[in-house]
Amino acid sequence: MKKNKICPNEYEHRYWQEGMTVLGIDEAGRGPLAGPLCVAGVVFEPGYENPLIYDSKAISEKRRNELFDVIREDALYYEIRLVTPEEIDRLNIYRATQKAMLEIALEIPADAVLTDAMPLELDKPMEALIKGDQKSESIAAASILAKVTRDRIMEEYDRIYPGYGFARNKGYPTKEHLDALSRLGITPIHRRSYGPVAVQKISLF
Repeated sequence: MKKNKICPNEYEHRYWQEGMTVLGIDEAGRGPLAGPLCVAGVVFEPGYENPLIYDSKAISEKRRNELFDVIREDALYYEIRLVTPEEIDRLNIYRATQKAMLEIALEIPADAVLTDAMPLELDKPMEALIKGDQKSESIAAASILAKVTRDRIMEEYDRIYPGYGFARNKGYPTKEHLDALSRLGITPIHRRSYGPVAVQKISLF
């Protein structure tokens, strides 16, 4: 039987030992050509442990969906924020991600902030961790909230805009998606600043 990977949580424990609460922030959807960027933040009670919470990309869809409800129930605070394709095009994906993460960090009460590799200017302790969703349970939980939310949105868009395979590719540039772009054109949920979309001549709006 394959053993579950576990977030070591060393960063949370360091802050918890000082009586501080920790906000973990992560995103889903920086790379797709279509759909929103989804950014989430989670604060757990100091000492909280759930060995099933890990990087959303490394666990099954079934487990993500189960944990989605568990995390929302167990969290002291959580927030899920959507960034539209229009804002991504206006700011660029890096700045749009950073802006949404900063807004969550300023809104949710916590003594320290951990992000998955995104630096933020805050007047409190802040760490941008490379592969943070594999090192911090709070970041991993945020990654699950973000990914499940975004996947569900893209499944709904698959019904609204059939032919692109959004339920399967979630807006990423698969062959199916790129072929559909050439045949069917750009939808209102496509990111026009992204190369494969920018070159298209056909638009549905």
